[in-house]
Amino acid sequence: MTAPTRGHQPPAETVSQHRATFGHRLATAFRNALPALVGYVAVRAVGLVTLWLWARATGARPAALLTGSDGVWYLRIARDGYDGYARVQSDMAFFPLYPRLVGALEPLTPLGARATALAVAAIAAIAAAWGLFAVGERLYDRRVGILLAVLWGVLPHSIVQNMSYSEGIFTAFAAWSLYALLRRSWLLAAVLSLCAGLTRPTGSALLAVVCLAALIAALRRRDGWRPWAALVIAPAGWVGYLAWVGRQTGRPDGWFHIQDAGWGTTFDFGADTVRVAQRVLAQPTALTMYVVTLVVLIALALFVLSALDRQPWQLLLYSGLILLTTLGAAGYYHAKARFLLPAFPLLLPVAVALARAGWARAVTVLVPLLILSAYFGGYVLIIWNRSP
Repeated sequence: MTAPTRGHQPPAETVSQHRATFGHRLATAFRNALPALVGYVAVRAVGLVTLWLWARATGARPAALLTGSDGVWYLRIARDGYDGYARVQSDMAFFPLYPRLVGALEPLTPLGARATALAVAAIAAIAAAWGLFAVGERLYDRRVGILLAVLWGVLPHSIVQNMSYSEGIFTAFAAWSLYALLRRSWLLAAVLSLCAGLTRPTGSALLAVVCLAALIAALRRRDGWRPWAALVIAPAGWVGYLAWVGRQTGRPDGWFHIQDAGWGTTFDFGADTVRVAQRVLAQPTALTMYVVTLVVLIALALFVLSALDRQPWQLLLYSGLILLTTLGAAGYYHAKARFLLPAFPLLLPVAVALARAGWARAVTVLVPLLILSAYFGGYVLIIWNRSP
C-alpha cells in the first residue's frame, strides 16, 4: 500500500510557468509592445529627418540644435558638476538625475558628452513610449496602448523627446511608476517615484499620487508593510534634492529662492499664465506662442474629458497636478507646452476615440498631426530664438 501524498502536487506545466525567468517575461512584454515602439520610433524618425533636412538647408548643425538651450546647462552639469551657488541664476535649478547619468555613462562610451546625452534621452523616450503602451493596454486594450504611444510622439513639442532635455526620462519614470501603482506593486512604484523626484521638479506631482495611494492602502491594511515602505521611499528623491540645495545655499527654501530670484519663476496660481494668454490672443505674435496657448486650452479640455471618462483617480490626480504646477507658475509661458509633455494620461481620451474609430480613421488623423509635429519641431529649433 502506497503512502498518501501531502497536499496537491502542481502539474509540471504550472511549475515551469512559475520558473520562467525575468528575461523571458521581459522578452514577451517587449514583443507585445513592439508595434507601439515601432510606431513611436517611426514618427520620431520623421521629425528628426525633417529637422536634419531643414538644418542642412540653413547651414545649422542638428546635433547642436538638439543640445542647445537647457541642454547646455545639463551638459555643463554632466561635465563639471554643479556651480555651488556661485551666482543667483544657479544651475542647481536643474535636477540631477539626467545630467549625472550622462556624466557617469560618457566615459564608458566612445560617443562624447553630447552624443551620450542624446542617446540617453532617446532610449529614455522609447522606455516612456513603452510605459504609455503598458498603461493604455492595462486600462483598455492593446490598440489603445499603441495609439497612446504614437500620439505622444506626434505632439507639437515632441522634438524635445529627442533633445538633451529631461522630459523624456521623467515621463518614463512617471509612466512606469503609475503602471506599477495600478498593479499595486508598491516598492517599484515608490522607487520610480524617487527617481522621478530626482529628475524634474514636477516629480512632486508623482510622489503625491504614490504617497496618497500608499496611505489609503496602509490605512485599509492592504498589502502588508509595502505601502508603508512606499510612503518613505517615494518622496525621498525630490525632498532629498531640495534639502541638499537648501544646505548648499544656506537657506531652507534655497531651490525656490533660485527659481524666483535667479530664473524669475514663482507660483501665482496661474495669474501670469492668464495675462500672457490674453496678450497672445489680442495681438500678433510668434507662432510658438499661439501653439502653446492652443495646447494649454486643449490640455484643460482633455482633463475634463478624462474626468468624464472616469479615468483611474491616480492618473487623473497626476495629470491635474502637472497642469496645476505648470499653469500655476509664472514665467516661461513659451515653454508650458513642453512642461506638459509628461502629462500623458491627458491623451487617453483621444487614444480611446481613435481606437474605436478603426485603424483607417486613426491613420487619417495621425498623418496630419505627424506633419505638423515634424514642421513645428524644426520651427522651434531653427526659427524660434528661445528654448522650445
